[in-house]
Amino acid sequence: MLRINNIKIRENISDEALINLVIHKFHIKSSDIVKWHISKKSIDARKKTDIFFNYIIDIEVKDESKYPHIHKIEKVDIEKMIKDNINISIVSSLQSKVSPVIVGAGPAGLFSALILVQNGISPIIIEQGKTVQERKKDVDNFLYNKQLHIFSNVQFGEGGAGTFSDGKLTTGIHNPLCQKVLEEFVHFGAPEEILYLSKPHIGTDKLIHIIENMRNYIVSKGGKFYFNTKFINFTIHNQKIHSVLLKNLTTNDTFEINTSNLILAIGHSSRDTFELLYKNGITMEKKNFSVGVRIEHLQRDINKAQYGENPKLKLPPAEYKLAYHAPSGRSCYSFCMCPGGTVIASSSEKNTIVTNGMSNYLRDGTNANAALLVNVTPEDFTDSSPLAGIYFQKDLEEKAFILGGSNYYAPIQKVEDFLNNKKSSQIGSVIPSYLPGTTLSNLNDILPHFISSTLKEGILYFDKKLSGLANPDAILTGVETRSSSPVKIRRNDSLMSNIEGIYPCGEGAGYAGGIMSAAVDGIKCSLAILGAND
Repeated sequence: MLRINNIKIRENISDEALINLVIHKFHIKSSDIVKWHISKKSIDARKKTDIFFNYIIDIEVKDESKYPHIHKIEKVDIEKMIKDNINISIVSSLQSKVSPVIVGAGPAGLFSALILVQNGISPIIIEQGKTVQERKKDVDNFLYNKQLHIFSNVQFGEGGAGTFSDGKLTTGIHNPLCQKVLEEFVHFGAPEEILYLSKPHIGTDKLIHIIENMRNYIVSKGGKFYFNTKFINFTIHNQKIHSVLLKNLTTNDTFEINTSNLILAIGHSSRDTFELLYKNGITMEKKNFSVGVRIEHLQRDINKAQYGENPKLKLPPAEYKLAYHAPSGRSCYSFCMCPGGTVIASSSEKNTIVTNGMSNYLRDGTNANAALLVNVTPEDFTDSSPLAGIYFQKDLEEKAFILGGSNYYAPIQKVEDFLNNKKSSQIGSVIPSYLPGTTLSNLNDILPHFISSTLKEGILYFDKKLSGLANPDAILTGVETRSSSPVKIRRNDSLMSNIEGIYPCGEGAGYAGGIMSAAVDGIKCSLAILGAND
C-alpha cells in the first residue's frame, strides 16, 4: 500500500477531485490503481488566515516498484490478527458448555458479545435497563416530566452511557483493535467518515439505530438478551465462577444461570453492583477520577475563536480541548466537548443531579458545551473503603440536587459570578440547555474548595488559549461526577479477577475511558475467553 501524507487542501472538494489531484501531483497512472481510501482527514486551524484540510491517502497499486518515490506501508489485517489469537480447541469446548454471561450492554458488553458470536459462541447478555428504543422514552420522560427511572436512564440501558452523549470515537489508546471497532460501527450503520476523520463522532440520533442493529445481529447469531434484568448475586465453586443469580425487574422473579465465564461490563455508575462485588470478595481498589461542571457557550462564539471571523472553507462546528496544571499540583481540563449540543440530565439515583453533554450527528444546536473537570485522588477521601470515591461523588450529587431546588433542576451560574463567588441573579446571552430546568445559584457553595479554586484558575488560563472561554455570560451547570469510574476491579494478565472465570471489563472496571476504549476492552476480554492468552 502506498501512503501519501500531508496533502493540504484549501477548498471544499469531492473525493473524486481529491484523488485526481493526488495522482496528478505524484504522477500515478490511474490504470495502475487497484483501490484507494482516505486514511485520515483533519483540520489545521492554527493560522486563522490559512485554514486547510490535511489528508493522508492510501493507494493500492498493481506494481509498487514503479513508485519508489512514494512511502509504502503494511496494512494490518485485523480479522487475521483476531483469528490468530483464538484457540480453536477452546472455542470447540465452549460450544459444548454453558454460555458465557455478559453483564451490561454498553460498548464493552456489546463488543464482547459481537466477538463471541462471530466465533460461534452464543453469549447471554444481562442488562438491567431497557432496549435502546424504550430507554429513549424513559430518558425523555425524565427530561420533560421529571420522572426518573432508576434502571433505565442516561447511565443505564442498552448502549451504555455513551449513547446519550456525543458518540465520540476519539481515544488515547493506540490499539489495532480500534480499527475493528470503527469498521463494525460502519457495518451497522455509522457514516464511513468515522474511519478517517481525526475526531470522529456518531451522534446520539444515529447511535440509537446502530445499537439496535448490533443487537439484532447478535441475536441472529445465537446471542440472547435479558433486558429489565438485574444481576443480583453469583456463586463460586473452588474459586471459580459457577452461576449468576438474576432478577426480572418487571415480575420480580429470580432465576439462576450456570456459567464458567462472566464478563462484568457494568459501567461506571453501577454502584450497587460495586457494593455486591466488594461484599463477595472481588478484589478492587480506589482510583483517581475527576469531577466538575459543564460550561456552555454560544457555538458561534466557539467557531469564531477557532476559525476566525469568515473562514473560506465550509467547516464543521468547532471543538476545543484544553488542559491546565495548577501550582497546587491539581489539573483542570476540558472533557467530552459537544459542539452544537445540550447539557443533559444524567441522574441514575433519586434526589441527585448529574450532568453530561449530548449532541446529535449534525451538531447543529445553538450552544456548545464541555465538562471542565478537576482531578480527584484517593487522598481526598475520608473513607478508607475501596468504594470511597462513590461516596465522594454521591455527596456532591445530593448537594447539587438541594442547591437546584430539590426538583431535578440543576444549579447554574454565570462564569463571571462564579469567578467572583457571587450567586447569579440573571442569565445573559447564553441560554442554558439543561432539562428539566435550572436554578440560578452559587456553585461555590457545594464544590470543595480545591475543585472550585482550580476551576477558576483553569477558566482564566483557558481564556488566554481560547478567546472567550471566560465569557461572563457563559453558563456553568453543576455537577459532572461520572466522567470515569471511581473504582478499579483488579485483574491479572489473563484479564481475570481473583475469581477464576470472572472478567472485569470496560469503563466500570477501570480499564477504559470512553466508547472506543471500552469497546476494545470488551473485545480483549472475549479474546481472553476464546484462548487468546493460552
